[in-house]
Amino acid sequence: MYNYFDIHDKVVVLTGANGLIGSVVAKALVEQQCKLVAIDTTHNLQNDKNGVTNQLSLTCDITNKSSLEEANNIILQKFGKIDVLINLAAIDDKFSNALDRAEKTKFENYPIEMWKAALDVNLTGMFLCCQIFGSSMLKNGKGSIINVASTYGLVGPDQNLYVDEEGNQSFYKSPAYPSTKGGVVNFTRYLASYWGKNNIRVNTLCPGGVFANQDQWFVNNYSKKTCLGRMASPQDYIGPIIFLASDASAYMTGSNLVIDGGWTAV
Repeated sequence: MYNYFDIHDKVVVLTGANGLIGSVVAKALVEQQCKLVAIDTTHNLQNDKNGVTNQLSLTCDITNKSSLEEANNIILQKFGKIDVLINLAAIDDKFSNALDRAEKTKFENYPIEMWKAALDVNLTGMFLCCQIFGSSMLKNGKGSIINVASTYGLVGPDQNLYVDEEGNQSFYKSPAYPSTKGGVVNFTRYLASYWGKNNIRVNTLCPGGVFANQDQWFVNNYSKKTCLGRMASPQDYIGPIIFLASDASAYMTGSNLVIDGGWTAV
């Protein structure tokens, strides 16, 4: 019986490969025996230095077109094609201390520099990755692009999630991340309609919140909003990504696959 989920013959480019989800997905893709190109701002795969021929780790600035073009040339020289692009690279707000976070995440105080940085990575970086790696797919006559957004690309942030056990607004989900992730969803629709005739499929994956040792009060607040009563683990996104990368989703494009434990269902 044909294995529709088999990706062993595919060249898969994964951005954000060092991240919370990306590092787990990268390991799973290696286990699936695909030819994996792991891209981040630092190296994450060591095996490509030890004679392993089906892995490649590249340092790359996804906001820099020249950096991406150089990466694309290296990939084509090594593997000759690109079959799948998984756009996981993104940034969220980081603050040096709790006081800064509480004040600067208020919309009225939100720094324009943070807004611009999120647009640059989360939207422009994804645009450039699709433009450069997707153009290589055109020459191959097929491909699958997976743009990772967020539930906050579908619904507005619930600011009550960030109220601690003492009733204090610990911080606010600031405007940049939801705005950029909303842009990802519609950018995917654009690209799916544009490249459909070229047999390049473009879909969005919308993950819910991932457990990463957050404060217990936040984990409790978040879990209560999901039908499954918990936050996600990075492993929860392996199956959906393999589905979108493989022939199992051959008639799927311009769609938004929501994997959020029921967050947006109620």
